[in-house]
Amino acid sequence: MLQFTLLPLVALAGVLAGDAWDGRAASITSLAGLVLMVAGAALLGRGIVDLGRSLTPVPRPRDDAELVESGVFGLVRHPIYGGLMATAFGWGLVAASPLTLLLAGVLALFFELKSRREEIWLAERYPAYGTYMRRTRRFFPRVW
Repeated sequence: MLQFTLLPLVALAGVLAGDAWDGRAASITSLAGLVLMVAGAALLGRGIVDLGRSLTPVPRPRDDAELVESGVFGLVRHPIYGGLMATAFGWGLVAASPLTLLLAGVLALFFELKSRREEIWLAERYPAYGTYMRRTRRFFPRVW
């Protein structure tokens, strides 16, 4: 449950260690950060809704879970993780905080590793998961 430690650290770092740049750079990065935060929140929210009762905070799928390949899961395999990452990086840009951006990178690495472990369990549980993996990106449509 490391994510429940990393997420508050990202939020707190933006508040405590922000304003590393100002002026035009801050305006540009704030706008880009807001766009990332909105997109991340949309991806996260849609992932939660589409996953429905299969949602769990641990990487091992629930016994009664079904493989979800529709909705946002038709675009990416881990929209919740991707949404949290985008929101974290967006917050780092809005806060103008290199520390927050660094912590967002640590969060991204954590979700990369967590998703790899999760995908092993998903492939063991669902025979169609390998095909699903080959046709969808991990976190962001057409990117990663």
